[in-house]
Order: sequence, then structure tokens, then C-alpha cells
Amino acid sequence: MGHWVSVAVVPAFVFTAAGCSGSSATGAITVIPVADRQSPVEMSATTVDGEKLDIAVLRGKPLVMNVWGSWCGVCRKEAPALQQAYDELRGTTNFVGIAFDDTRAGAQTHEKKYRVTYPSLLDEGDLLLQLNGAVTSRAIPVTLVLDARGRIAARYVGAVSKETLKDVVKDVSG
Repeated sequence: MGHWVSVAVVPAFVFTAAGCSGSSATGAITVIPVADRQSPVEMSATTVDGEKLDIAVLRGKPLVMNVWGSWCGVCRKEAPALQQAYDELRGTTNFVGIAFDDTRAGAQTHEKKYRVTYPSLLDEGDLLLQLNGAVTSRAIPVTLVLDARGRIAARYVGAVSKETLKDVVKDVSG
């Protein structure tokens, strides 16, 4: 069974959207030691754009997996940083979003507004269950970094910055 090891904490900030992790939370990076990582995440679903995607095809490189909702104010604030990180890490790291508790139209509007160019899976009720307990429905946004084998290697709860995300990916890759 994997163990979560907290390695850094950032200052608390206030969430403004109801349902986005409650009224306040502390963003924290959690890294799982290599020996404690669980089995690879198995997940296949339809993207917001209607295409099938099995994340197993993304193995071989780290995978940034961001759980978000178009209804979540913190998720909207975080979207530009994620896209910038994607642009800078393209070729060395894969990205996929999970549009949680959202409609296809709402998720598509979010992606268009924030110019999100990496794919997002539309969670129609069971995708979070496939994340080995790393994400609960009351804790979004959450960004996971999976290692090249598809195992959850790090988790960030809250709005992650571009620099923090790049540092976590570098740590997981090295």
C-alpha cells in the first residue's frame, strides 16, 4: 500500500466557488517514494471533444493529470498556468485533464476560453475512483503527476503554479 509523504506546503488561500474544496484549503505537494507507488493508473474515457483516450498510450513519459471543473473558480484561475506548463514541457511530459462533475458544453467552453490545448477526459461518474484514492470529489483542483510507468508519483491539492508543476515533473523524471 502506498504512503503519501508531504514535502512542501504553500500558504493558504481562499476558494471563492462553492463546491471547490470548501471555503479554504492549504495547497500542498505530496510525493510518493518510488518503492511505495501503487499499480499504474488504468483509465479510458471519452474526451471533452468526443474522442476515446486510454491513458496507457501516454506511458513512457511523466503524465500531468489535472482534475478540474468549469464551475470551479480556483480551477479557472489555475488554467493558464497549466497551459503554460504544458507548452513548456511539451515533448518531455504528457498532460491530460479530467473535467469533473461537468457538462460537455461547460467543459468545452472552459477549454476554449482558457485556450487549453491538451485533452481532457469527461468524468461521467467513475474516473476519480480509478485514481487509487488520490482524489476525492471534495478536493479539486488536484494535479497528479504520474511517473513514466503510469504510477501516481506526486499530488498537488489546490491551484498549482507553472513553476511548482515544472519542479515536480523534474523531480519525478529524475
